[in-house]
Amino acid sequence: MAKVIYPGTFDPITNGHTDLIERAGRLFDEVVVAIAYNPKKSPLLTLDERCELVAAATAHLPNVTVTGFSNLLAEFVKQQGASVILRGLRAVSDFEYEFQLADMNRRLAPEVESVFLTPANHLSYISSTLIREIASLGGDVSEFVDPVVEKALKRKFAAGQV
Repeated sequence: MAKVIYPGTFDPITNGHTDLIERAGRLFDEVVVAIAYNPKKSPLLTLDERCELVAAATAHLPNVTVTGFSNLLAEFVKQQGASVILRGLRAVSDFEYEFQLADMNRRLAPEVESVFLTPANHLSYISSTLIREIASLGGDVSEFVDPVVEKALKRKFAAGQV
């Protein structure tokens, strides 16, 4: 059974992320969306909030599970019994960084392969950073995120929690 880990901070999950998860669900028996606890990135949403939003946005996908993690990705992949790491590439600018990560993960876990997918063309410009900025300024993000994510962002910014 082929199991893939799709790691990231998902702060918040976007339609571009969901597109990759849906496509990975057709390629692999099991997809684990692994949400990184990374306080260095100063996320807008807590780990629990990010896990809840990803679970809601992917609830229609029966072979997708969502979990948080705070250890080294190579170790997490081994603990999960997976053999593949999925990474998304939006633009050529992503490639160099992702290539370095893939090489390091190969060094740390030679039995694990990295696979790259690109989002659908109409989603390739979307990033969590842009979504956070638009939402923080009161802009409409409904075209770029699941409705549950849009509501969560509106609540977060309306409550002044940032």
